[in-house]
Amino acid sequence: MLNKSLIKIIFICLIATASFFIDSAHCQTEYDYIDINNPFTRKIPIAVPVFKSMSGSEGEKFLSQEASNLLSRSLEFTGYFKIIDRDAYLADPETDIIVSNINFKNWTGIGAELLITGSLFLKDNVIEMELRLYDTFKGSLIVGKRYKGVVNNQRKMIHRFCGEIIYKLTGNRGIFDSRIAFVSTTSGNKNIYLCEFDGHNSEQLTYDKSITLSPAWSSDAKWIAYTSYSKGKPDLYIKNLKDKHGAVVAKKGINISPAWVPGKFQLAATLSFSGDQEIYLLTGKGEIVKNLTNNWGIDVSPTFSPDGNKMAFVSSRSGSPQIYIMDLDSGQVKRLTFQGTYNTCPSWSPRGDKIAYSGMGNGQGNIYTIDVEGEFPALQLTHNSGNNESPTWSPDGSLIAFSSTREGPSRVYVMTAYGTDQRRLLALPGEQTDPEWSPGVIDN
Repeated sequence: MLNKSLIKIIFICLIATASFFIDSAHCQTEYDYIDINNPFTRKIPIAVPVFKSMSGSEGEKFLSQEASNLLSRSLEFTGYFKIIDRDAYLADPETDIIVSNINFKNWTGIGAELLITGSLFLKDNVIEMELRLYDTFKGSLIVGKRYKGVVNNQRKMIHRFCGEIIYKLTGNRGIFDSRIAFVSTTSGNKNIYLCEFDGHNSEQLTYDKSITLSPAWSSDAKWIAYTSYSKGKPDLYIKNLKDKHGAVVAKKGINISPAWVPGKFQLAATLSFSGDQEIYLLTGKGEIVKNLTNNWGIDVSPTFSPDGNKMAFVSSRSGSPQIYIMDLDSGQVKRLTFQGTYNTCPSWSPRGDKIAYSGMGNGQGNIYTIDVEGEFPALQLTHNSGNNESPTWSPDGSLIAFSSTREGPSRVYVMTAYGTDQRRLLALPGEQTDPEWSPGVIDN
């Protein structure tokens, strides 16, 4: 068995992304394949054969099957790919995925435009994988990587390679190192839970015997702010995920709807200690910097543009809840939504061009997106499927998670930024609400 020190070294190397290009001289440096801004982009047919087991042991074969299936599911989750059924393969994956022996016509013949090959070697609880992505029509290598680590880190290795694939094809790192915070009643009370981007490995973060709401990630993903009623009224908690220390904002009245300022250890939240519900800018320690709104209406639910220069929020200043945008330098405010009489839960896209929100109409809540200039009508993404609320963008802006009652109890769902491929993310006992997608820098 591998000693603990060596396991630790391998683990650290993996987390530090100690993978490297193989055949790098032949890899393409730029590969414009997926237009992430095109709502009509078709799904790319891709073949992912079972990875080759280098020793042929039963344990190694099991891990090879598991790893290739995980890679297929993870890529399919993005909405960019159509995974070709392995029963349709013309090639024998055991003999026809060796680098020097690939007959690309066997893959183009079944419609595969991309091909992923892999090999896996297991020894003493340590696995080594070599993974490659090919353009089958050009017969060329797009990206190749080698990974090494303990068996329990196989999922991380696969997701690292998925990130490399998406980076090569789109120019961004994708979603594979992100997590989602959400509220669940699994424990019998409303507490905050965390899960990976695809709903796996959920874990409970708070253990209050009351109500917790509105989780919000800091831009470095090391802190979460949320509202808790653990002391009988809504107070704001700011918690470091690693050592659990933090601060509490417990001013008179309500302390709710936190949102972090991009790139800063600051956040905005709605406080009512002055008698009116206004949005304030706070330090990461919970100290008030200044008030951002000052209006007779209720102002809640701030969300910031990616550059931190503007803030969208919900206000009742026009009589009903609507979404407004404030320029933080000038303080100028403009109304963004005019369609519908009850619009809430704004979430600013990481790409900066759109805001997703929940709008009420005909007795049901639905998810909409609107361009930040308000030049075009809002686009409705959900239809006739229960109440849909709390949209939150993936870190690359390609997906939206949200809560919905379409199956009865509220669950967290995910869809593309254009409303396609709607599917449930996870289902735990109780109900799940208030999803909040992290930035893509998770390493806690």
